[in-house]
Amino acid sequence: MVRWVLIGALVGCSSSASAPARDAAPAPSAPPIDAHVSPDAAPAVTIVDAPMAWSDERAALTLAYRRQHSDPAAKDLTIDPRVIILHYTAGGSAKATRSYFDNVRIEAERKDLARAGAVNVSSHYIVDRDGTIYRLQPETRFARHCIGMNHIAIGIENAGDEDKFPLTDAQVAADAALIRDLVHRFPNITHVLGHYEVMKFHHSYYQELDPKYRNDKPDPGKRFMALVRDKIADLKLSGL
Repeated sequence: MVRWVLIGALVGCSSSASAPARDAAPAPSAPPIDAHVSPDAAPAVTIVDAPMAWSDERAALTLAYRRQHSDPAAKDLTIDPRVIILHYTAGGSAKATRSYFDNVRIEAERKDLARAGAVNVSSHYIVDRDGTIYRLQPETRFARHCIGMNHIAIGIENAGDEDKFPLTDAQVAADAALIRDLVHRFPNITHVLGHYEVMKFHHSYYQELDPKYRNDKPDPGKRFMALVRDKIADLKLSGL
């Protein structure tokens, strides 16, 4: 379903300002990804629920990964989000990435990742090239999307790359709006990082029990991060 989220209070509205009337809200554009669409409340940012496949097997593999890489004593998959990590998919289709995340296990061909754990990668959100925001799983569920940060980070994928499918202005605007919403709902969030910045992130937040488990990622690129950060500068979220 579509979740309508009001973030007007975060963009300079006074506390006395009234919420926009429901019948004055713009009609949502129907997203071409498998999801039920129904209005819920007056919107400022539209989030489409498109949950990825979940199972007992996936939960067990994810918990095993969490114990191996961040907390050997972990008993569940609950996280307290402190950081938002922006990514790109390196492909032009949000639907294809969403379908890929449904796979429970990482493919053997991704040798470095497979050696570090059997569970497949995923994220909490995908932003399509037209700016449509898809929510794939609860923000407070541990997801494998960023080495050293999964225990505290919400992952946002963007369909595209820096070459064949350059990330769009609509995605910049959508990421900024989504970040505002997440900060409003999860006030412990203090940082927004690009995936490419994480290996340089020397902070107590970073926690990886295997010192040899590292990677060098380019996403989502400096240009995209600069544009998003410009739109959320008033939130005063930290970077590196």
